[in-house]
Amino acid sequence: MKSSDATATLQDRAPPPLAPLVLALALVEGYNPTALPSVRVLRSDRPLSRTPVLYDPGIVIVCQGRKRGYFGPRTYVYDADQYLAVSVPVPFTMETDASADAPLLALYLHLDFSLAAELTLEIDRQGGSASAVQPQSMLSSPLDAAMQMSLERLLRALADPMESALLGPQLLRELYYRVLTGPQGPVMRSALSLQGRFGKIAKALQRIHATYAQPLDVAGLAQAAGMSPASFHSHFKAVTCTSPMQYLKSTRLHQARLLMVREGMTAAAACHAVGFESSSQFSREFKRLFGLTPAKEARRMRDSFAVAQAWPGATYVSSH
Repeated sequence: MKSSDATATLQDRAPPPLAPLVLALALVEGYNPTALPSVRVLRSDRPLSRTPVLYDPGIVIVCQGRKRGYFGPRTYVYDADQYLAVSVPVPFTMETDASADAPLLALYLHLDFSLAAELTLEIDRQGGSASAVQPQSMLSSPLDAAMQMSLERLLRALADPMESALLGPQLLRELYYRVLTGPQGPVMRSALSLQGRFGKIAKALQRIHATYAQPLDVAGLAQAAGMSPASFHSHFKAVTCTSPMQYLKSTRLHQARLLMVREGMTAAAACHAVGFESSSQFSREFKRLFGLTPAKEARRMRDSFAVAQAWPGATYVSSH
């Protein structure tokens, strides 16, 4: 068969029935671990109104239902036709379309930077350089036929322990390849290269996530990035759609919520663990962001969703 004929056959093939494969892996509502540590399955049996989230770098593939992310002036839709890719951790708001009869079913891929870097290097060697492409923090991209079939193979492997162990890593690599060479692949590869001003801000974000409980200020972050405070503030906001200090506060609050849910910390203990000096300020800021007091929000999360443990080797704070 000629390559052009193979491409036509690939494009003409009907999308695989991915939702039943995901549902078989999503035994409970919330985040379900899989045999691959960097892959989780989300199931939500109810719609969710706008909720603040902080995604660490990764890929979100919705196989049933719909999510909308509101990031600055932009709206990102990710559903059965489009997936979301996040190159740096950014806070935004999200809402979900789902019901008990048609639950939201999605795959969360925690970004393996080593794997992405290795593939990016090989892609660039083959002539896929993204040096002239403007990097972005977040992007939604079409889920084309090739990626759907890669995803189908991965989902089927995850249902079998032996296939997960022996084939899973290579199937995950294949899925990364589809993302990095897809319609938005050059943008994603450019973002992951951590070059230029975008790269300096990305490294500042890494520092914030690693030292969020310590005293941090714009002057110190700007100096570490080799930028003036004014330039740092401007470029930071361009990448994250928020100011450095607002970003730090959001990171601390998301981490405090996870500490209360995962480790059973009291609000007072979580407050001090993430770097707040005033309990009353912590409670005010927490309720302003999440809409509930710390105790009520922690109880809501424990009662409503299965919250997975932190990603193995995670270097970023996230909302789940």
